[in-house]
Amino acid sequence: MKIKFGSLVTDGRGKIGGHVASKNRGGAYLRTKVTPVNPQTSYQLVARARITTFSQGWRSLTQEQRAAWDAAVGNWQKTDIFGDLKNPSGLNLYVRLNSNISEGGGAAIVSPPLPNSVDPPDTVTLTGAAGTPALSLAWTGGSPAIGTVYVARITPQVSPGKSFVKNLYRNMQLIFSSDVTPLNILATYTARFGTLVAGQKIFVEVVAIRLNSGVKSTPVSGVAIIAA
Repeated sequence: MKIKFGSLVTDGRGKIGGHVASKNRGGAYLRTKVTPVNPQTSYQLVARARITTFSQGWRSLTQEQRAAWDAAVGNWQKTDIFGDLKNPSGLNLYVRLNSNISEGGGAAIVSPPLPNSVDPPDTVTLTGAAGTPALSLAWTGGSPAIGTVYVARITPQVSPGKSFVKNLYRNMQLIFSSDVTPLNILATYTARFGTLVAGQKIFVEVVAIRLNSGVKSTPVSGVAIIAA
């Protein structure tokens, strides 16, 4: 549970007892904690193994390398859920950046990089049909530069009225500098989520990752209604 204190408590995030504190457009709220089903999919296991691998890798670094990561954290401040700037620990920075690089298919780094920028595509568009099955992902702004990869994260099909899908995104497709738009992703998608159904909705978000530093862009999002 995270709490921000003023003259009285002014904000809260996280779990306490059987409740969760959070905030949306309507303001702060408290809801009953619900424990989701954990299906232990192969994709979840890969993501968890990635974090475990780099957490263990931290112990394999030399003392000088760990000290360099600890000294670099001031360059990597992030805004927390309360809007305050916070430094990560050297361990957290090492694990985060290397997890990002691994997500994009790159090789791990042992020395902290300097922060650099990475540009996502300008827009992304997902188009699909069920009758003659088709699903393609298009983007504008050019393909990723050499040394950068786009990661497309896509949801299963959901009902047309559903709009909150934050917990449903799954890594689906890596897009490299050699790839051209639009990209046919039908086989990859149906192998994971099944046959397309007319009228259902699919959300997509694409982030860019710089493979020499692990810097990740903000996501660019799109949505498709599957045509008949």
